[in-house]
Formats: sequence, structure tokens, C-alpha cells
Amino acid sequence: MEEQNILQELKGIQQKALDALHGIADEKAIEAWRVAHLGRSSEVMQVFSMIGKVSAELKPLVGQQANVVKVALESAFAEKSATLKQAALEHTLASDVLDVSMPGRQPLRTGLHPTNQTLRRIYQIFGEMGFQIYRSREVETDVFNFEYLNMPPYHPARDMWDTFYTTEKDVVLRTHTSPGQIHVMRENAPEPIRAILPGMCYRFEQISARSEIQFNQVELVVVGKGITFGDLKGTLQDFVNRLFGRDVRTRLRPNHFPFTEPSAEMDVECFVCGGKGCQVCKQAGWLEILGCGMVHPTVLLNGGYDPTIYSGFAAGMGPERITMLLHKIEDIRYFWSNDVRFLEQF
Repeated sequence: MEEQNILQELKGIQQKALDALHGIADEKAIEAWRVAHLGRSSEVMQVFSMIGKVSAELKPLVGQQANVVKVALESAFAEKSATLKQAALEHTLASDVLDVSMPGRQPLRTGLHPTNQTLRRIYQIFGEMGFQIYRSREVETDVFNFEYLNMPPYHPARDMWDTFYTTEKDVVLRTHTSPGQIHVMRENAPEPIRAILPGMCYRFEQISARSEIQFNQVELVVVGKGITFGDLKGTLQDFVNRLFGRDVRTRLRPNHFPFTEPSAEMDVECFVCGGKGCQVCKQAGWLEILGCGMVHPTVLLNGGYDPTIYSGFAAGMGPERITMLLHKIEDIRYFWSNDVRFLEQF
């Protein structure tokens, strides 16, 4: 290919390739066209390999024109390929025979998610006790998630929660619904409070049969004058009896939480194994469903209440674990697997 004729030859290469493409009618032939006109040994690619031998004056023109031809052929190839694929699809659909006598497919239907069923039951029970539902944010500041709950920076109690931190300074995914206590207190102080705070929580924990990195939690908070630990115990026992039945076995044992003093945990006899021990209850025969205690004076103060005048109690429960007890579910991971075989049982 002589130097002065390269530009003219490029126009001929383009036209010849487009003419050949016009008569192609199947995908096998168009692949052969691609190899012939856009492959390494194609005429247009040979022009690129010759640019180094072209004079300095013609190099920019030859390179630009060769690239224009290559792009035009690639565009034509893509358009033709799409047309052939669409035609093949339409032919396949047209040739398929529809047997109208065949039975149709039953659409998959499930009921309300088991966790939501439990949450609604919890709302109903506490609603009958005079509690109001209060929603709080899932993304919290470090101050609300820890400091206002009696856990200043570098406090060892923070290690109780494996926290998800965000790229924003001092902003976290809440590890519990307890920060909602501060929000609801500040909105209502100095009036008495009787509220439940449901919502999603996040912890970077090892996923197992009884632990997930995200889970629902329902916070319970009561603040007023003359509130005692007896009020706490009576409220929780009434709740458990309404939820599980009058014959359910429970135990309230001492524990420690930085935002309550004194603190406790309530266990329910494992319904999965009947108290004999299994992987759900870690062979203990009991399953912890909530932590509780009297609201710490520091928390009351941060919420806007004078701890010398007001007192209160709080509790935090896990609806998934409660649902496991109610339905004898052995693995908490089922709730997040989105498996219709599991969900359609409810």
C-alpha cells in the first residue's frame, strides 16, 4: 500500500467491510466477519502497523482516519450483532408452542415475617399496659451511643459491644436501642415516661445459631417519681406471662450494664430443648431474652431528669430470640436467609 494512497485505501476498506456485513444473516457468519475485518490480520489493523513507516506529515492524518474506520466498523458490528440476537429471540418465541391445558404455576405466598409477628405482639402487650411506641435513629453519634449512657471515651465497658464505625468521625451504627432513652427523655422531661423503642441494631459479631450482625431490639423505659425495682420485675413478669403463657419458667439474675444500677438479665427456659440443653441455649437450658435494671442516675441526668427526684427502669429485649422460643426455631440465621421454605411456615 503506497503512502499517498493509504487514505483512499482506508475508505475502500470501510466500504468493502460494510458491504460484506450487510448480507450476514446468522451469528456464526458475523463472528467470521469480525475476525476478517477487525482481527489482528485485518486490513485496517495492518494500516495501524504501517503508521511508523509513514512520513511525519501524513502520520496524524493516517492515524486519525484509520481510527475513524476502526470505530465505524466496531459500531456497525455491535449494531448488527444486536439485530441478529433480537431476531433469533423472536424466532425462538414464535416457534414455542404454548400448551394452554398445562396447569399454571402457583405464585409463592408467605405471611407476615415471624419477627414482625412477634414485634406486633410485643407492641400489643405493652400498649395494653399503657406504653407508647417511640422511634429513634439507627445511625448515632458516639456521644449518644456511649457517653450519655455512662460510658465515657476509653471506658472498658465499650468493649461489650463490637461497634461498626462509619467514615464520619464519631458516627456509628447503633449497637443497641438504649440511645433512644436519651432522646425520649429529652423530648419529655420533666414529665413521666412510659415508652418502648423498637428498632434495628448492628454489632460486628461472629455469626452463629444464636448471634447475627444485625438484629431487632425493643427498648423499654419508664421514668417517674417513686419507680422501684419491684415495678420493673412486675412489669417484665406480666409481659412474659402474656407472651409465653402463665406456666412459663423464668429467672431474673444479677448482671452489669453501665447505664443501669442495679442491673439484671431475664432468662426463659429453652423451649427448643425443654431445659435439657442444646446449641441454641449453649447447653444451659435457659435462654436470655432481655437485659434490664434501674436507670443509672448519670443517664437520668443526661436525659434531663433530676435523679434525686425521679427514678426509672429500662430493659432491652431481642424479638428474634423470643421468636425462636415461641416457634422452637433452632437457628437465628433463618430470619435473614430469605428462604421461602422457612417463611411460608408462618
